[in-house]
Amino acid sequence: MAEKMKTSAPAPAVLSPRALGRATLERQLLLRRAEMTAEEAIRHLVGLQAQNTRPPYFQLLARLEGFDPAELAALMESREAVRIVTLRSTIHTHTADDALTLRPLVQEARDRELRIFRNRLVGVDLDRLRYISREYVEEAPRTPKEIRERLLTVWPDADPQALSTAARCVLPLVQVTPRGVWGRSGRVALTTVEHWLARPAEPVPAPDATVLRYLGAFGPASVRDMQSWAGLTRLAEVFDRLRPRLATFRDENGVELFDLPDAPRPAEDTPAPPRFLPEFDNVLLGHADRTRIVPPRFKGRNGVGNQSYGSVLFDGFLAALWQLDTGRGGAPATVTVQELRPLGAAGRDAVTEEAVALLSVMTEATADGSGYDIRFASFIDFGE
Repeated sequence: MAEKMKTSAPAPAVLSPRALGRATLERQLLLRRAEMTAEEAIRHLVGLQAQNTRPPYFQLLARLEGFDPAELAALMESREAVRIVTLRSTIHTHTADDALTLRPLVQEARDRELRIFRNRLVGVDLDRLRYISREYVEEAPRTPKEIRERLLTVWPDADPQALSTAARCVLPLVQVTPRGVWGRSGRVALTTVEHWLARPAEPVPAPDATVLRYLGAFGPASVRDMQSWAGLTRLAEVFDRLRPRLATFRDENGVELFDLPDAPRPAEDTPAPPRFLPEFDNVLLGHADRTRIVPPRFKGRNGVGNQSYGSVLFDGFLAALWQLDTGRGGAPATVTVQELRPLGAAGRDAVTEEAVALLSVMTEATADGSGYDIRFASFIDFGE
Protein backbone atom coordinates (compact mmCIF):
# COMPACT_ATOMS: atom_id res chain seq x y z
CA MET A 1 0.00 0.00 0.00
CA ALA A 2 1.37 3.34 -0.98
CA GLU A 3 2.35 5.50 1.95
CA LYS A 4 -0.05 8.40 2.44
CA MET A 5 1.48 11.71 1.51
CA LYS A 6 1.87 14.07 4.41
CA THR A 7 0.53 17.56 3.91
CA SER A 8 1.65 20.60 5.84
CA ALA A 9 -0.55 23.49 6.85
CA PRO A 10 -0.47 26.43 4.46
CA ALA A 11 1.81 29.29 5.39
CA PRO A 12 0.04 32.16 7.16
CA ALA A 13 -1.01 35.01 4.91
CA VAL A 14 1.25 38.05 4.89
CA LEU A 15 -0.45 41.34 5.74
CA SER A 16 1.00 44.63 4.53
CA PRO A 17 1.05 47.76 6.72
CA ARG A 18 -1.92 49.09 4.72
CA ALA A 19 -3.92 45.89 5.28
CA LEU A 20 -3.08 45.96 8.99
CA GLY A 21 -4.02 49.61 9.15
CA ARG A 22 -7.41 49.09 7.56
CA ALA A 23 -8.17 46.23 9.95
CA THR A 24 -7.20 48.27 13.00
CA LEU A 25 -9.06 51.38 11.82
CA GLU A 26 -12.18 49.27 11.41
CA ARG A 27 -11.86 47.89 14.96
CA GLN A 28 -11.12 51.39 16.25
CA LEU A 29 -14.34 52.78 14.68
CA LEU A 30 -12.29 55.10 12.46
CA LEU A 31 -13.31 53.88 9.00
CA ARG A 32 -16.89 54.93 9.68
CA ARG A 33 -18.41 56.47 12.75
CA ALA A 34 -20.30 53.95 14.85
CA GLU A 35 -23.83 54.28 16.12
CA MET A 36 -23.15 53.25 19.69
CA THR A 37 -23.16 54.96 23.05
CA ALA A 38 -20.07 56.49 24.60
CA GLU A 39 -20.10 53.80 27.29
CA GLU A 40 -20.28 51.03 24.67
CA ALA A 41 -17.39 52.59 22.77
CA ILE A 42 -15.21 52.93 25.86
CA ARG A 43 -15.86 49.29 26.69
CA HIS A 44 -15.16 48.14 23.11
CA LEU A 45 -11.92 50.13 22.93
CA VAL A 46 -10.81 48.80 26.35
CA GLY A 47 -10.52 52.36 27.62
CA LEU A 48 -9.37 55.72 26.32
CA GLN A 49 -5.93 57.21 26.86
CA ALA A 50 -6.50 60.17 29.19
CA GLN A 51 -3.23 61.70 30.34
CA ASN A 52 -4.95 65.03 29.72
CA THR A 53 -8.62 65.69 30.41
CA ARG A 54 -9.87 66.66 26.93
CA PRO A 55 -8.47 63.91 24.63
CA PRO A 56 -11.10 61.26 25.54
CA TYR A 57 -13.79 63.59 24.20
CA PHE A 58 -11.94 64.09 20.91
CA GLN A 59 -11.32 60.34 20.64
CA LEU A 60 -15.05 59.68 20.83
CA LEU A 61 -15.87 62.53 18.45
CA ALA A 62 -13.68 60.87 15.81
CA ARG A 63 -15.42 57.53 16.31
CA LEU A 64 -19.10 58.01 17.14
CA GLU A 65 -22.00 59.27 15.06
CA GLY A 66 -23.62 62.31 16.67
CA PHE A 67 -21.30 62.38 19.69
CA ASP A 68 -22.04 65.07 22.26
CA PRO A 69 -19.38 65.81 24.92
CA ALA A 70 -22.17 65.99 27.49
CA GLU A 71 -22.64 62.23 27.12
CA LEU A 72 -19.16 61.38 28.39
CA ALA A 73 -19.38 64.13 31.00
CA ALA A 74 -22.55 62.50 32.34
CA LEU A 75 -20.80 59.12 32.57
CA MET A 76 -18.02 60.72 34.58
CA GLU A 77 -20.40 62.48 36.93
CA SER A 78 -22.54 59.38 37.48
CA ARG A 79 -19.37 57.31 38.11
CA GLU A 80 -20.13 54.96 35.25
CA ALA A 81 -16.73 55.96 33.83
CA VAL A 82 -13.60 56.88 35.77
CA ARG A 83 -10.06 58.17 35.28
CA ILE A 84 -7.48 55.73 36.68
CA VAL A 85 -3.87 54.69 36.09
CA THR A 86 -3.90 51.36 34.26
CA LEU A 87 -2.26 50.47 30.95
CA ARG A 88 1.37 51.52 30.50
CA SER A 89 1.24 53.24 33.91
CA THR A 90 -0.79 56.05 32.35
CA ILE A 91 -4.22 57.48 33.10
CA HIS A 92 -7.10 56.00 31.12
CA THR A 93 -10.82 56.58 31.06
CA HIS A 94 -12.51 53.24 31.70
CA THR A 95 -15.98 51.99 32.39
CA ALA A 96 -16.55 51.28 36.07
CA ASP A 97 -16.46 47.53 35.45
CA ASP A 98 -13.16 47.69 33.58
CA ALA A 99 -11.58 49.93 36.20
CA LEU A 100 -12.21 47.23 38.80
CA THR A 101 -10.74 44.41 36.69
CA LEU A 102 -8.02 45.94 34.50
CA ARG A 103 -6.30 47.72 37.38
CA PRO A 104 -5.50 44.47 39.25
CA LEU A 105 -4.55 42.80 35.97
CA VAL A 106 -1.78 45.37 35.33
CA GLN A 107 -0.57 45.47 38.95
CA GLU A 108 2.59 43.73 37.72
CA ALA A 109 3.59 46.93 35.93
CA ARG A 110 2.89 49.01 39.05
CA ASP A 111 5.13 46.67 41.02
CA ARG A 112 7.96 47.15 38.49
CA GLU A 113 7.55 50.90 38.72
CA LEU A 114 7.70 50.73 42.49
CA ARG A 115 10.95 48.76 42.42
CA ILE A 116 12.60 51.69 40.62
CA PHE A 117 11.96 53.87 43.68
CA ARG A 118 12.76 51.23 46.31
CA ASN A 119 16.20 52.67 47.17
CA ARG A 120 14.47 55.97 47.95
CA LEU A 121 12.04 54.26 50.33
CA VAL A 122 14.50 52.69 52.76
CA GLY A 123 12.73 51.95 56.01
CA VAL A 124 9.25 52.39 54.54
CA ASP A 125 6.87 49.52 55.28
CA LEU A 126 4.73 49.28 52.12
CA ASP A 127 1.92 47.41 53.87
CA ARG A 128 1.67 50.20 56.42
CA LEU A 129 1.92 52.81 53.68
CA ARG A 130 -0.96 51.13 51.87
CA TYR A 131 -3.09 51.10 55.02
CA ILE A 132 -2.38 54.73 55.95
CA SER A 133 -2.92 55.96 52.38
CA ARG A 134 -6.19 54.07 51.94
CA GLU A 135 -7.58 55.35 55.23
CA TYR A 136 -6.57 58.92 54.34
CA VAL A 137 -8.01 59.07 50.80
CA GLU A 138 -11.20 57.22 51.70
CA GLU A 139 -11.85 59.71 54.48
CA ALA A 140 -11.99 62.37 51.74
CA PRO A 141 -10.44 62.70 48.26
CA ARG A 142 -6.90 64.04 48.59
CA THR A 143 -4.49 65.81 46.27
CA PRO A 144 -1.10 64.21 45.55
CA LYS A 145 0.48 66.95 47.66
CA GLU A 146 -1.78 66.15 50.60
CA ILE A 147 -1.00 62.43 50.33
CA ARG A 148 2.71 63.15 50.20
CA GLU A 149 2.56 65.43 53.25
CA ARG A 150 0.55 62.87 55.22
CA LEU A 151 3.08 60.14 54.50
CA LEU A 152 5.99 62.42 55.40
CA THR A 153 4.61 62.69 58.93
CA VAL A 154 5.27 58.95 59.27
CA TRP A 155 8.48 58.71 57.23
CA PRO A 156 10.07 62.19 57.38
CA ASP A 157 13.39 60.98 55.96
CA ALA A 158 11.93 59.29 52.88
CA ASP A 159 11.97 60.87 49.43
CA PRO A 160 8.68 62.83 49.10
CA GLN A 161 8.15 62.00 45.42
CA ALA A 162 8.86 58.33 46.03
CA LEU A 163 6.23 58.26 48.78
CA SER A 164 3.48 59.62 46.54
CA THR A 165 4.55 57.29 43.73
CA ALA A 166 4.37 54.36 46.13
CA ALA A 167 0.82 55.29 47.16
CA ARG A 168 -0.22 55.36 43.50
CA CYS A 169 1.42 51.98 42.87
CA VAL A 170 0.01 50.08 45.84
CA LEU A 171 -3.52 51.49 45.64
CA PRO A 172 -6.00 51.73 42.72
CA LEU A 173 -6.54 55.50 42.88
CA VAL A 174 -9.09 57.30 40.72
CA GLN A 175 -9.28 61.01 39.93
CA VAL A 176 -12.62 62.20 41.25
CA THR A 177 -14.88 64.64 39.45
CA PRO A 178 -15.16 67.44 38.48
CA ARG A 179 -11.74 66.54 37.08
CA GLY A 180 -12.30 65.19 33.56
CA VAL A 181 -15.81 66.63 33.13
CA TRP A 182 -16.26 68.60 29.90
CA GLY A 183 -16.75 72.33 30.50
CA ARG A 184 -15.62 72.16 34.11
CA SER A 185 -12.26 72.29 35.81
CA GLY A 186 -10.94 70.69 38.93
CA ARG A 187 -7.66 69.88 40.59
CA VAL A 188 -6.45 66.30 40.81
CA ALA A 189 -8.02 64.70 43.87
CA LEU A 190 -7.77 60.98 44.53
CA THR A 191 -9.57 58.20 46.31
CA THR A 192 -9.67 54.43 45.83
CA VAL A 193 -11.73 52.99 43.01
CA GLU A 194 -13.61 50.75 45.44
CA HIS A 195 -14.60 53.73 47.60
CA TRP A 196 -15.57 55.90 44.61
CA LEU A 197 -17.72 53.18 43.07
CA ALA A 198 -18.98 51.77 46.38
CA ARG A 199 -18.08 48.29 45.13
CA PRO A 200 -15.54 45.76 46.37
CA ALA A 201 -12.32 45.10 44.52
CA GLU A 202 -12.36 42.33 41.92
CA PRO A 203 -9.92 39.42 42.07
CA VAL A 204 -7.04 39.49 39.60
CA PRO A 205 -8.49 38.12 36.35
CA ALA A 206 -6.79 35.72 33.98
CA PRO A 207 -5.40 37.70 31.03
CA ASP A 208 -7.08 35.51 28.40
CA ALA A 209 -10.25 37.56 28.11
CA THR A 210 -8.28 40.81 27.87
CA VAL A 211 -6.12 39.35 25.08
CA LEU A 212 -9.28 38.59 23.12
CA ARG A 213 -10.68 42.06 23.78
CA TYR A 214 -7.38 43.64 22.72
CA LEU A 215 -7.42 41.75 19.42
CA GLY A 216 -11.04 42.81 18.90
CA ALA A 217 -10.04 46.46 19.20
CA PHE A 218 -6.45 46.50 17.87
CA GLY A 219 -5.87 43.28 15.88
CA PRO A 220 -4.26 41.69 14.05
CA ALA A 221 -1.37 42.05 16.48
CA SER A 222 1.74 40.37 17.80
CA VAL A 223 2.50 39.32 21.35
CA ARG A 224 4.91 42.24 21.57
CA ASP A 225 2.18 44.62 20.39
CA MET A 226 -0.12 43.66 23.23
CA GLN A 227 2.67 43.73 25.78
CA SER A 228 3.52 47.26 24.67
CA TRP A 229 -0.15 48.32 24.86
CA ALA A 230 -0.76 46.83 28.30
CA GLY A 231 2.63 47.38 29.88
CA LEU A 232 2.79 43.67 30.73
CA THR A 233 5.35 40.94 30.07
CA ARG A 234 5.31 37.17 29.54
CA LEU A 235 2.13 37.09 27.46
CA ALA A 236 3.49 34.64 24.87
CA GLU A 237 2.20 31.67 26.89
CA VAL A 238 -1.27 33.23 26.98
CA PHE A 239 -1.33 33.60 23.20
CA ASP A 240 -0.11 30.03 22.84
CA ARG A 241 -2.90 28.84 25.11
CA LEU A 242 -5.41 30.72 22.98
CA ARG A 243 -3.83 29.72 19.66
CA PRO A 244 -6.51 27.09 18.77
CA ARG A 245 -9.12 29.86 18.96
CA LEU A 246 -7.16 32.40 16.90
CA ALA A 247 -6.21 33.05 13.30
CA THR A 248 -2.54 33.69 12.54
CA PHE A 249 -0.81 35.87 9.97
CA ARG A 250 2.62 37.37 9.33
CA ASP A 251 3.65 40.93 8.71
CA GLU A 252 6.12 41.81 5.97
CA ASN A 253 9.00 41.34 8.43
CA GLY A 254 7.90 37.81 9.27
CA VAL A 255 6.50 38.65 12.72
CA GLU A 256 3.65 36.34 13.77
CA LEU A 257 0.32 38.12 14.22
CA PHE A 258 -2.80 36.85 15.94
CA ASP A 259 -6.42 37.76 15.38
CA LEU A 260 -9.98 36.73 16.09
CA PRO A 261 -11.04 34.44 13.22
CA ASP A 262 -14.25 36.33 12.42
CA ALA A 263 -12.93 39.86 13.00
CA PRO A 264 -13.21 42.30 10.07
CA ARG A 265 -10.16 42.68 7.86
CA PRO A 266 -11.18 45.14 5.13
CA ALA A 267 -9.51 45.24 1.73
CA GLU A 268 -6.45 47.47 1.44
CA ASP A 269 -8.26 49.86 -0.89
CA THR A 270 -11.16 50.46 1.54
CA PRO A 271 -11.62 54.25 1.77
CA ALA A 272 -10.36 55.77 5.02
CA PRO A 273 -11.76 59.28 5.60
CA PRO A 274 -9.75 62.01 7.36
CA ARG A 275 -9.86 61.88 11.13
CA PHE A 276 -8.59 64.36 13.71
CA LEU A 277 -7.06 62.46 16.63
CA PRO A 278 -5.98 64.05 19.91
CA GLU A 279 -2.59 63.61 21.50
CA PHE A 280 -2.01 60.11 22.84
CA ASP A 281 -4.92 58.59 20.89
CA ASN A 282 -5.51 54.86 21.38
CA VAL A 283 -4.77 53.94 17.79
CA LEU A 284 -1.35 55.62 17.92
CA LEU A 285 -0.26 53.73 21.05
CA GLY A 286 -1.80 50.31 20.61
CA HIS A 287 1.18 48.51 19.03
CA ALA A 288 4.92 48.14 19.41
CA ASP A 289 5.18 48.36 15.60
CA ARG A 290 3.12 51.41 14.65
CA THR A 291 3.84 51.45 10.92
CA ARG A 292 0.25 50.40 10.18
CA ILE A 293 -0.72 54.00 11.09
CA VAL A 294 2.53 56.00 11.26
CA PRO A 295 4.75 55.75 8.15
CA PRO A 296 8.40 55.15 9.10
CA ARG A 297 9.49 58.52 7.74
CA PHE A 298 7.07 60.26 10.11
CA LYS A 299 8.08 58.35 13.23
CA GLY A 300 8.31 60.81 16.12
CA ARG A 301 6.80 63.69 14.19
CA ASN A 302 3.63 63.72 16.27
CA GLY A 303 5.47 63.87 19.57
CA VAL A 304 8.73 64.87 21.20
CA GLY A 305 9.46 63.28 24.57
CA ASN A 306 6.29 63.43 26.64
CA GLN A 307 4.80 66.15 24.43
CA SER A 308 2.40 64.94 21.76
CA TYR A 309 0.51 66.79 19.06
CA GLY A 310 -2.85 66.19 17.49
CA SER A 311 -2.62 63.84 14.50
CA VAL A 312 -4.56 63.98 11.24
CA LEU A 313 -5.10 60.64 9.55
CA PHE A 314 -5.48 60.82 5.78
CA ASP A 315 -5.99 57.69 3.70
CA GLY A 316 -5.53 55.78 6.95
CA PHE A 317 -2.06 57.08 7.81
CA LEU A 318 -0.58 59.96 9.77
CA ALA A 319 -0.33 62.80 7.25
CA ALA A 320 -0.55 66.06 9.23
CA LEU A 321 -0.57 67.59 12.69
CA TRP A 322 -3.23 69.89 14.06
CA GLN A 323 -3.82 72.46 16.75
CA LEU A 324 -7.04 73.94 18.09
CA ASP A 325 -7.41 77.50 19.34
CA THR A 326 -10.88 77.83 20.83
CA GLY A 327 -10.82 81.63 20.43
CA ARG A 328 -10.78 84.28 23.09
CA GLY A 329 -11.99 87.84 23.27
CA GLY A 330 -14.14 87.52 20.19
CA ALA A 331 -11.46 85.80 18.10
CA PRO A 332 -12.70 82.91 15.95
CA ALA A 333 -12.07 79.30 16.91
CA THR A 334 -9.23 78.11 14.68
CA VAL A 335 -7.88 74.77 13.56
CA THR A 336 -4.37 74.92 12.13
CA VAL A 337 -3.27 71.92 10.06
CA GLN A 338 0.42 71.39 9.39
CA GLU A 339 0.95 68.97 6.53
CA LEU A 340 3.63 66.31 6.81
CA ARG A 341 3.08 65.46 3.17
CA PRO A 342 1.14 67.32 0.47
CA LEU A 343 -2.57 66.59 0.78
CA GLY A 344 -3.55 68.15 -2.55
CA ALA A 345 -6.59 70.31 -3.19
CA ALA A 346 -9.13 67.48 -2.81
CA GLY A 347 -7.37 66.26 0.32
CA ARG A 348 -7.44 69.72 1.87
CA ASP A 349 -11.15 69.98 1.11
CA ALA A 350 -11.83 66.67 2.87
CA VAL A 351 -9.68 67.64 5.85
CA THR A 352 -11.41 71.03 6.04
CA GLU A 353 -14.83 69.35 6.13
CA GLU A 354 -13.72 67.16 9.04
CA ALA A 355 -12.24 70.18 10.84
CA VAL A 356 -15.51 72.09 10.51
CA ALA A 357 -17.39 69.15 12.01
CA LEU A 358 -14.95 69.12 14.93
CA LEU A 359 -15.31 72.84 15.56
CA SER A 360 -19.09 72.76 15.39
CA VAL A 361 -19.26 70.19 18.21
CA MET A 362 -16.26 70.99 20.39
CA THR A 363 -16.39 74.80 20.33
CA GLU A 364 -19.02 77.50 20.08
CA ALA A 365 -18.37 77.92 16.36
CA THR A 366 -21.34 77.45 14.05
CA ALA A 367 -21.47 75.28 10.96
CA ASP A 368 -22.45 78.20 8.70
CA GLY A 369 -18.87 79.46 8.70
CA SER A 370 -19.18 82.16 11.31
CA GLY A 371 -16.90 82.05 14.29
CA TYR A 372 -14.24 79.69 12.98
CA ASP A 373 -11.21 79.53 10.72
CA ILE A 374 -9.35 76.60 9.11
CA ARG A 375 -5.70 77.22 8.27
CA PHE A 376 -3.10 75.14 6.51
CA ALA A 377 0.49 75.83 7.53
CA SER A 378 3.81 74.83 6.08
CA PHE A 379 5.52 71.97 7.81
CA ILE A 380 7.37 72.98 10.97
CA ASP A 381 10.26 70.97 12.35
CA PHE A 382 9.20 70.11 15.90
CA GLY A 383 12.64 69.64 17.33
CA GLU A 384 14.36 66.79 15.54
